[in-house]
Amino acid sequence: MIFPLHSRRSLLLILLFMFSGVCVATPENDRKQYLDIFAKNIPGVPVSEYVHGSMMLSQDAREQFNSIMDFPPFQDSLDRGKTIWNRTFSNGKKLEDCFENQGENIAGNYPYYDETTERVITFEMAINQCLEMNGEMPFNFTDVDTMGALTAYARRLSDGMLMNIQITSPGALEKYEKGKAFYFKRIGQYNLACASCHLTHGGYYFRDELLSPTIGQAVHFPVFRGGERLYTLQMRYQRCMEAVGATPLESGSETLNNLEFFHSYLSNSLPLKSAVYRR
Repeated sequence: MIFPLHSRRSLLLILLFMFSGVCVATPENDRKQYLDIFAKNIPGVPVSEYVHGSMMLSQDAREQFNSIMDFPPFQDSLDRGKTIWNRTFSNGKKLEDCFENQGENIAGNYPYYDETTERVITFEMAINQCLEMNGEMPFNFTDVDTMGALTAYARRLSDGMLMNIQITSPGALEKYEKGKAFYFKRIGQYNLACASCHLTHGGYYFRDELLSPTIGQAVHFPVFRGGERLYTLQMRYQRCMEAVGATPLESGSETLNNLEFFHSYLSNSLPLKSAVYRR
């Protein structure tokens, strides 16, 4: 089925909910509402399966994924990331010294809202803060050979951790709402929003592409598209912007950081499984 009528009504209901004075939307209410949409779009599929994206509906795709992950063609990139992670700074410290548990089981807490700077801090930003604090040069957010490879390896140290994005202050809620607003904003030549494909139509086919649901997407980035092309989550946002005919925003921009904050929250309580193959 391709873009059925009732899924278009779902988007209308969401918009009415967002702007109605009768109901007060909260992050957890949002998440429950979106889960209800997917329960209708892809009935019978447990939420725990959402981490597999479109593969949850294709046994052939899942078997191909498992085969590729046994001997990932992007192992060189992971090895490069490990080397960077373990490199000793000129002052004798390492990246792991900047994070709790030497960087293990912490990636699910990112992004987070920093009360001091009043901004969202992504995992990539935290890495660059560590580098600069120790007298090292920061990495470009879109450099796949440095930041890309590094986060592909470092986020794997948190595989199995449940996503745990916290919204506990008015400032954090404001950033969440800004990310949510952009998620629903139609942009580009094709006048599409993130929600157009991955919320109201998550689980349906668009042409020959099965659209993955919003919930579960953030837990597996960075990904290797086709087994070779590395994308961080924000690089994937940029690619989607290009696909709809919009000028992509910069990685690390406030807008994309807020979007990642909102997007990641929706995958709370789902396990991380980073640096994976995607078609």
